[in-house]
Amino acid sequence: MSRTVFLNGEYLPEDQAKVSIFDRGFLFGDGAYEVVPVLDGLMVDVEPFLVRLENSLAQLQIEWPCSKDDYLEMHRQLITKNNLKEGVIYSQVTRGVAEREFGFPKDTPTTLMAFTQEKPLLSNPQIETGIKVASVPDIRWKRRDIKSIALLAQCLAKQQAQEKGGYEGWMIEDGFVTEGTSSSAYIVKDGVLITRPLNNSILAGIRRKILLKLAREHQIRVEERPFTIDEAYNADEAIMSAATSVLAVVEIDGKKVGDGKPGQVFKQLRALYLENAREHSVVQIAG
Repeated sequence: MSRTVFLNGEYLPEDQAKVSIFDRGFLFGDGAYEVVPVLDGLMVDVEPFLVRLENSLAQLQIEWPCSKDDYLEMHRQLITKNNLKEGVIYSQVTRGVAEREFGFPKDTPTTLMAFTQEKPLLSNPQIETGIKVASVPDIRWKRRDIKSIALLAQCLAKQQAQEKGGYEGWMIEDGFVTEGTSSSAYIVKDGVLITRPLNNSILAGIRRKILLKLAREHQIRVEERPFTIDEAYNADEAIMSAATSVLAVVEIDGKKVGDGKPGQVFKQLRALYLENAREHSVVQIAG
């Protein structure tokens, strides 16, 4: 059965949703996107993703394509129409359709599309085993805080990491880990959770924001500072977080992290995150 997707105000079978070849997202990667987890048929972490999308659109000088209420209602409709219980909703806003010129066109309606993906967020076997990471050079642009749809550098880095045997790649700049190709990166040393501070060099991960908040609330010491790949090799634990997962990193570049198994800080943080996600998904949908 075909998924129902959303495109510019319409709910359509996925094979009927068409975007112009002159859309600036297609021509230039001129747009922003968001990914929202869904657990038990409910959206998780609604307010933070709205704030992040608003920031990305503002930095790109793209107008909201609709009201925030209508935007959230579109997500709810997609959950219902696709009977999505567990997975994600991907949404994308581009500057719209115009003749191919580098400067911004005037008075061009934006393009808004969204679709659902079923993913095992709770039953992923990697939760028990952990994952392997490979380090790769960070070759991205300088505004990584914008959740841009222009992801070629990340695709290249992810492919390189997978060819080296990693599930995820940790990108390295000047000897320091910036973040994962599609995730936030953390290490744990002597009980301290360490992750790079927010600036233009990394994306403000929503799971990152919530994990750090939960860590501080439960007396896990947090240090927001750059860490080197050598520090990661010698860490007691390593962790990655993304819209679809919070996973332990048990190997980096073929080197075992800690005892090579998911550690106690990871287990505590993941349990706290799931409890928080279920609590806030109900509140946010009800609102």
